[in-house]
Amino acid sequence: MKRTGAGILVIAAVIGAVCGFILDTALAAMGRPTFSPAASLPTVLILLGAVIVALAVPIARATRGRVTRRIDPFRALRVAMLAKASSLVGAAATGFGGGLLSFLLTRPVTPSVGSMGSIIATVVCGVVLVVAGLVAEQLCTIRKDDDDEQPGLPGADAAPR
Repeated sequence: MKRTGAGILVIAAVIGAVCGFILDTALAAMGRPTFSPAASLPTVLILLGAVIVALAVPIARATRGRVTRRIDPFRALRVAMLAKASSLVGAAATGFGGGLLSFLLTRPVTPSVGSMGSIIATVVCGVVLVVAGLVAEQLCTIRKDDDDEQPGLPGADAAPR
Protein backbone atom coordinates (compact mmCIF):
# COMPACT_ATOMS: atom_id res chain seq x y z
CA MET A 1 0.00 0.00 0.00
CA LYS A 2 1.36 3.37 -0.99
CA ARG A 3 1.16 6.31 1.39
CA THR A 4 -1.38 9.03 0.72
CA GLY A 5 0.26 11.73 -1.34
CA ALA A 6 -0.44 15.44 -1.44
CA GLY A 7 -1.47 15.22 -5.08
CA ILE A 8 -4.48 12.99 -4.50
CA LEU A 9 -5.57 15.14 -1.56
CA VAL A 10 -5.39 18.27 -3.71
CA ILE A 11 -7.37 16.55 -6.47
CA ALA A 12 -10.07 15.50 -3.97
CA ALA A 13 -10.24 19.05 -2.58
CA VAL A 14 -10.51 20.58 -6.06
CA ILE A 15 -13.27 18.14 -7.07
CA GLY A 16 -15.10 18.92 -3.83
CA ALA A 17 -14.73 22.67 -4.40
CA VAL A 18 -16.08 22.43 -7.93
CA CYS A 19 -19.04 20.33 -6.75
CA GLY A 20 -19.84 22.78 -3.94
CA PHE A 21 -19.63 25.80 -6.20
CA ILE A 22 -21.77 24.17 -8.93
CA LEU A 23 -24.36 23.05 -6.38
CA ASP A 24 -24.80 26.56 -4.99
CA THR A 25 -24.84 28.04 -8.49
CA ALA A 26 -27.56 25.64 -9.59
CA LEU A 27 -29.63 26.29 -6.47
CA ALA A 28 -29.33 30.06 -6.91
CA ALA A 29 -30.27 29.77 -10.60
CA MET A 30 -33.45 27.91 -9.63
CA GLY A 31 -34.31 30.59 -7.06
CA ARG A 32 -33.80 28.29 -4.09
CA PRO A 33 -31.73 29.03 -0.98
CA THR A 34 -28.08 28.07 -1.13
CA PHE A 35 -26.84 24.89 0.50
CA SER A 36 -25.70 25.10 4.09
CA PRO A 37 -24.26 21.97 5.75
CA ALA A 38 -25.95 20.68 8.88
CA ALA A 39 -24.42 21.74 12.17
CA SER A 40 -23.73 18.09 12.97
CA LEU A 41 -21.35 17.63 10.00
CA PRO A 42 -18.32 19.28 11.64
CA THR A 43 -18.96 17.28 14.81
CA VAL A 44 -19.07 14.03 12.85
CA LEU A 45 -15.83 14.91 11.03
CA ILE A 46 -14.04 15.62 14.33
CA LEU A 47 -15.35 12.43 15.94
CA LEU A 48 -14.29 10.37 12.94
CA GLY A 49 -10.79 11.79 13.17
CA ALA A 50 -10.59 11.01 16.88
CA VAL A 51 -11.80 7.43 16.36
CA ILE A 52 -9.29 6.79 13.58
CA VAL A 53 -6.36 8.01 15.67
CA ALA A 54 -7.63 6.00 18.66
CA LEU A 55 -7.73 2.87 16.49
CA ALA A 56 -4.21 3.48 15.19
CA VAL A 57 -2.48 4.08 18.53
CA PRO A 58 -2.53 0.40 19.69
CA ILE A 59 -1.13 -0.65 16.32
CA ALA A 60 1.68 1.88 16.65
CA ARG A 61 2.50 0.64 20.14
CA ALA A 62 2.64 -2.97 18.96
CA THR A 63 4.78 -2.26 15.90
CA ARG A 64 7.28 -0.19 17.87
CA GLY A 65 7.70 -2.88 20.53
CA ARG A 66 6.14 -1.02 23.43
CA VAL A 67 3.49 -3.71 23.93
CA THR A 68 4.05 -7.46 23.74
CA ARG A 69 0.50 -8.18 22.61
CA ARG A 70 0.25 -9.32 19.00
CA ILE A 71 -1.81 -7.24 16.56
CA ASP A 72 -3.69 -8.94 13.74
CA PRO A 73 -2.09 -7.73 10.48
CA PHE A 74 -5.47 -7.64 8.75
CA ARG A 75 -6.77 -5.31 11.46
CA ALA A 76 -3.76 -3.07 10.99
CA LEU A 77 -4.37 -3.02 7.24
CA ARG A 78 -8.04 -2.18 7.74
CA VAL A 79 -7.19 0.70 10.06
CA ALA A 80 -4.57 1.97 7.60
CA MET A 81 -7.07 1.84 4.75
CA LEU A 82 -9.67 3.60 6.92
CA ALA A 83 -7.11 6.29 7.68
CA LYS A 84 -6.35 6.71 3.99
CA ALA A 85 -10.05 6.91 3.13
CA SER A 86 -10.72 9.40 5.90
CA SER A 87 -8.00 11.72 4.67
CA LEU A 88 -9.58 11.64 1.21
CA VAL A 89 -13.05 12.30 2.65
CA GLY A 90 -11.64 15.13 4.74
CA ALA A 91 -10.02 16.68 1.67
CA ALA A 92 -13.26 16.40 -0.29
CA ALA A 93 -15.27 17.91 2.59
CA THR A 94 -12.76 20.75 2.87
CA GLY A 95 -13.01 21.41 -0.84
CA PHE A 96 -16.81 21.19 -0.82
CA GLY A 97 -17.00 23.71 2.01
CA GLY A 98 -14.49 25.89 0.21
CA GLY A 99 -16.64 25.82 -2.92
CA LEU A 100 -19.72 26.79 -0.95
CA LEU A 101 -17.77 29.55 0.78
CA SER A 102 -16.33 30.89 -2.45
CA PHE A 103 -19.81 31.05 -3.99
CA LEU A 104 -21.16 33.00 -1.03
CA LEU A 105 -18.23 35.40 -0.93
CA THR A 106 -18.47 36.21 -4.66
CA ARG A 107 -22.11 37.35 -4.42
CA PRO A 108 -22.98 41.02 -4.08
CA VAL A 109 -25.38 40.25 -1.22
CA THR A 110 -23.83 39.68 2.20
CA PRO A 111 -24.57 36.09 3.36
CA SER A 112 -26.02 35.35 6.78
CA VAL A 113 -23.62 34.66 9.61
CA GLY A 114 -25.28 31.33 10.48
CA SER A 115 -24.69 29.74 7.10
CA MET A 116 -21.14 31.09 6.93
CA GLY A 117 -20.33 29.70 10.38
CA SER A 118 -21.47 26.22 9.45
CA ILE A 119 -19.49 26.29 6.21
CA ILE A 120 -16.33 27.58 7.88
CA ALA A 121 -16.66 24.93 10.61
CA THR A 122 -16.98 22.25 7.91
CA VAL A 123 -13.81 23.48 6.19
CA VAL A 124 -11.83 23.57 9.44
CA CYS A 125 -13.06 20.15 10.60
CA GLY A 126 -12.33 18.71 7.15
CA VAL A 127 -8.73 19.84 7.52
CA VAL A 128 -8.62 18.26 10.99
CA LEU A 129 -9.89 14.99 9.50
CA VAL A 130 -7.19 15.07 6.82
CA VAL A 131 -4.51 15.58 9.47
CA ALA A 132 -5.97 12.82 11.67
CA GLY A 133 -6.09 10.43 8.72
CA LEU A 134 -2.48 11.14 7.79
CA VAL A 135 -1.33 10.75 11.41
CA ALA A 136 -3.20 7.46 11.76
CA GLU A 137 -1.73 6.23 8.50
CA GLN A 138 1.74 7.09 9.80
CA LEU A 139 1.03 5.24 13.05
CA CYS A 140 0.03 2.11 11.10
CA THR A 141 3.27 1.86 9.14
CA ILE A 142 6.06 -0.44 10.22
CA ARG A 143 9.73 0.29 10.15
CA LYS A 144 11.69 -0.93 7.17
CA ASP A 145 13.98 -3.87 7.89
CA ASP A 146 17.64 -3.75 6.91
CA ASP A 147 17.18 -6.53 4.36
CA ASP A 148 14.07 -5.08 2.68
CA GLU A 149 16.14 -3.57 -0.13
CA GLN A 150 17.38 -6.98 -1.20
CA PRO A 151 14.72 -8.86 -3.21
CA GLY A 152 14.31 -12.59 -2.88
CA LEU A 153 14.59 -15.10 -0.11
CA PRO A 154 17.52 -15.22 2.29
CA GLY A 155 20.32 -17.16 0.68
CA ALA A 156 18.65 -17.19 -2.75
CA ASP A 157 21.67 -15.57 -4.39
CA ALA A 158 23.96 -18.43 -3.28
CA ALA A 159 25.05 -20.86 -5.97
CA PRO A 160 23.06 -24.14 -6.09
CA ARG A 161 24.93 -27.27 -5.00
